[in-house]
Amino acid sequence: MNNHTQEHGTTVPSSRANIRATIPIAIVAAVAGLLFGYDTGVISGAILFLKTDFHLSATGEEFVVASVLVGAVLGAMAGGSLADRFGRRKMLIVAAMVFAAAAIVTAITPNMGILIAGRIGIGLAIGSASFTAPLYISEIAPARIRGALVSLNQLAITSGIVVAYLVDFLFAKSGDWRAMFGFAVIPAAILLIGMLFMPKSPRWLMSRGLQEEADKAMERLHENADKEVTEVAQDLASKPTGIVKLWSPVLRLALIVGIGLAIFQQITGINTIIYYAPTIFEMAGIHSAAVAILATFGVGIVNVVMTIVAIRLIDKAGRRPLLLIGTAGMVISLGALGLVFHLHNISGALAWITLGSLMVYVASFAIGLGPVFWLLISEIYPLIVRGRAMSLATIMNWAANLLVTLTFLSLIQWAGRGNTFWIYGVIGIGTWVFIYKLVPETKGRSLESIEQGWSGAKHSPQEPTSS
Repeated sequence: MNNHTQEHGTTVPSSRANIRATIPIAIVAAVAGLLFGYDTGVISGAILFLKTDFHLSATGEEFVVASVLVGAVLGAMAGGSLADRFGRRKMLIVAAMVFAAAAIVTAITPNMGILIAGRIGIGLAIGSASFTAPLYISEIAPARIRGALVSLNQLAITSGIVVAYLVDFLFAKSGDWRAMFGFAVIPAAILLIGMLFMPKSPRWLMSRGLQEEADKAMERLHENADKEVTEVAQDLASKPTGIVKLWSPVLRLALIVGIGLAIFQQITGINTIIYYAPTIFEMAGIHSAAVAILATFGVGIVNVVMTIVAIRLIDKAGRRPLLLIGTAGMVISLGALGLVFHLHNISGALAWITLGSLMVYVASFAIGLGPVFWLLISEIYPLIVRGRAMSLATIMNWAANLLVTLTFLSLIQWAGRGNTFWIYGVIGIGTWVFIYKLVPETKGRSLESIEQGWSGAKHSPQEPTSS
């Protein structure tokens, strides 16, 4: 295979050509993340008008909000085996079609039953795309920039949340919740059309025995294509297939790491902030709804900016340092939040300390557990079971999300505001210990060499090796 590529009549080093080939592919696939973020964030504004138009009780509101999470769990359950069987690219195309159809259904719905069905449909697409997009990007990306490219998906998620806040604001005066939901058709169409022109994952092609097509894709995408093909072929030749492999002893630690990070990412409280930030600000003494919404938008901007910082650092500093530093920042900010709420008669100054603490918390999440979880679960599993293993981790992630979302307000009533945040902080300490003890460093390593770290190779899976 050639070491150089022709571009506009000039010879370009293959490494540059490969990077130029993979970046636009990663950007298109990451539109799935933007839809993920948009469709989870848009309900915060739409529900204000939905509950009036449909005369929703508190239980009805919970059903509308939680229906997406139920769909996401189901989508994650089905998506893994389908991605392994039919391919990552095809599953993203199907997800785009479901996103578009469900957006139309929710925008034109005549009653609550159809609305909830549409929201479950959106959840199905989110649950599948939430792991298929980083999986696809991971398998097409060169090892040395894989962290940054996979983390584009997390940047898209945070950007989607901010876009949802803006769209909610634009249609708030008219109360047009149908337009809020329908806007998602635009990014869904972009994802659908874009993915039709994207290549299939070369690693998936090899796993299905399509060697000639895999060779062409690998040469287009990787500067050391011959070496990559050899490593993947050796990996496939030495591994049994089926569910036995997924639950084999050699993969047990990898499954524990993936499932543990999936659960800890949620039970440290991130979605209590995403879903309930205006409520938290009102609890802290910011009584103006407009100011509370503006403060929430500020938190969303911090999330985006710090995700960009993470993308710049993740292939330089490594995964473990960002996880450890980010989790420590979350613990400290949760401690500060709890302290503020333990001070009675919260003054204006303490209310703004609450805003600062929330921004530190979100910033810490955005450089650690936010992007690194999705990156790691796309890296640490063998090709033969990667889709199913990521699916399992994603199921646990969405299930934990649902649990936290449904218990946050009840936990506040039972334990009090300050103690609730301290409970999340204690869980954060446990998360830090879990990361320190078990999570591997995967920076700069090929996907195949990462697998060797779990299977008794000489180096520890926590130590980086050259690929």
